[in-house]
Amino acid sequence: MARAADVAYAAVRRMILSGDAAAGSRLGESELAETLGLSRTPVREALQRLGSDGLVEVLPHRGARVVEWTAADLAEIFELRTLLEPYAAARAARIGQDEPVLADLRARCDAMEAAADARDLGELARLNSAFHAALIDASRNRRLPGMLTSVMHAPLIVGTFRRYDRTELDRSMNHHRELVAAIAAGDPDWAEAVMRAHIRAAAANLSRKDDDDERTR
Repeated sequence: MARAADVAYAAVRRMILSGDAAAGSRLGESELAETLGLSRTPVREALQRLGSDGLVEVLPHRGARVVEWTAADLAEIFELRTLLEPYAAARAARIGQDEPVLADLRARCDAMEAAADARDLGELARLNSAFHAALIDASRNRRLPGMLTSVMHAPLIVGTFRRYDRTELDRSMNHHRELVAAIAAGDPDWAEAVMRAHIRAAAANLSRKDDDDERTR
């Protein structure tokens, strides 16, 4: 049976990644404990863990809140992702993957496409995070997951998928499929190029939509 702190961690993390808990919003221990049907102690532990992940800012004597990301923060995050994730994809292709790993990645693509078709963007964000984590695991570099934990989550907090139109969603889903195809083919150059294009497209979308929002204020 899952520990109460693990249950609280998973629930609050899901709220943040789906956008249900918006950037900058307060995360009260008492309110969360009541919502989740738990005591305050596991909620407090969960918030501390989320703080270590970079998703929550724990303020002394003032509680916790969802981290807000500036344009400069996001630029740095996408720069790091552009360096690290193409390497992970190339390594996953280079070392080769057995059929169960490839089948798992394809199933994750199926689930993401179903969520995109249903416009369930919170679920799509969660599934996307899990797909990228699974691909990084497939690289079998033990240090990469820890290095990428916070930078993979941050763009989801600002609602990346909520900014996508249908064409942009389709392109993102196609990138995922092509990544799996490149890994299955054992072609590291192909896998690296697709991942780099995937991340740059997300960064360009975020930057363009922020510029549009600024002009309409």
